[in-house]
Amino acid sequence: MHTTHQQDTGLPIKQSLRLAYLISLMIAMVMIIASVIGIMLQSSIYPTEDLQRIFMPNDVVNLLIGVPILLGSMWFTHRGRLIGLLFWPGALLYVFYNYVAYLFAMQFNFLFLLYLSLVTLSAYTIIGLVANIDGSSVKGQLSDYVPERLAGGVITGLGLLFLIRVLAVMILAITNQTEIDRVELSVLIADFLVSPAMIVGGIFLWRKKALGYVSGTGLLFQLSMLFIGLIIFMILQPLITAAPFILIDIIVVLLMGLVCFIPFGLFLRGVISTGRR
Repeated sequence: MHTTHQQDTGLPIKQSLRLAYLISLMIAMVMIIASVIGIMLQSSIYPTEDLQRIFMPNDVVNLLIGVPILLGSMWFTHRGRLIGLLFWPGALLYVFYNYVAYLFAMQFNFLFLLYLSLVTLSAYTIIGLVANIDGSSVKGQLSDYVPERLAGGVITGLGLLFLIRVLAVMILAITNQTEIDRVELSVLIADFLVSPAMIVGGIFLWRKKALGYVSGTGLLFQLSMLFIGLIIFMILQPLITAAPFILIDIIVVLLMGLVCFIPFGLFLRGVISTGRR
């Protein structure tokens, strides 16, 4: 069965991707519905000014970034492109990360079930996709064509930084007996849940293990899209809310994003070049 699917699709997969396509399409549709409702009914969905200032612009970013990268990954996979298959888990991880924050930041309302379904379905599909990809075959195609050490080091380093930041903020809050803002807490939870995958995936890529090659592209893709999404968010926020425009913050985020953009570009070039052999 493994050989048949690889011959039929041209991709290193073990079983049919039909279920992953179906669930991912559902995820994209739910994202669109949740984002449009958040934008159209912002005063009801986000009852405080802080929630509107943070999450309403993020709804726009999800429509501009989150939905297109998911559908684009699926389309490239359908076309038999390895880059689409490796991007796909990263696009779903982008969804998971974003909606974990929504899930824990929002007060209970009728969108709660949509947020919960997005978190659950994206996590389930990521696991299924990664397990379905033939890591040995991917390693055979990408080995020596991608910067394993550079990319693995960046992914691991950022994962460790995210985790250390979460632990430091939590320990400081407990020590000082202070309450963490709900929105900040939701981001900390998202970082805490995603950082172990980054650390493990980065180490495996650094050591040139099969799972590292499978996860490395998706992790770099997700991180790069988060930085791009954050820049777009910081540009949109003062346009559609009362938040001030702070150029220096955008420049800082852009410079930080280069830590991901450069290895991601090199990794992407390597993956694309393997398809031309």
